[in-house]
Amino acid sequence: MLARLAEVGLIDDAMFARAWVESRHHGRGLARRALAAELGRRGVAREEVSAAVAGLSAETELATARTLVQRRLSATAGLAPPARIRKLVGVLARKGYSPAMAFRVVREVLEEAGDDQLLHGLEDADVEPDLTDGW
Repeated sequence: MLARLAEVGLIDDAMFARAWVESRHHGRGLARRALAAELGRRGVAREEVSAAVAGLSAETELATARTLVQRRLSATAGLAPPARIRKLVGVLARKGYSPAMAFRVVREVLEEAGDDQLLHGLEDADVEPDLTDGW
């Protein structure tokens, strides 16, 4: 029965995985790592998961991370600088972004915002993301 459904195109894990990545990345801002974990929990084969998350470019992932931090920046305005940085980095960590990318994006957004006080809190966190780490 399942073989017949797959044969006529009603069951297609690869198509499901691609649609899942597209929907969850743009809708929730999830990183490749989180998307791959979700698909794996849903029983999608590793090869299909890899192909689906490979369709999400590093540039797209970086732009989404920047948007997430920019949206949360004003909500953290009343916090002390270390707490504010932790919250902003935490937003990205919970979405599956690597610590290196999270710190890089927070640093860039703070530089653009001209928030020198917060930038001092990031001086010790001199890390760069590995945009090739996949998931």
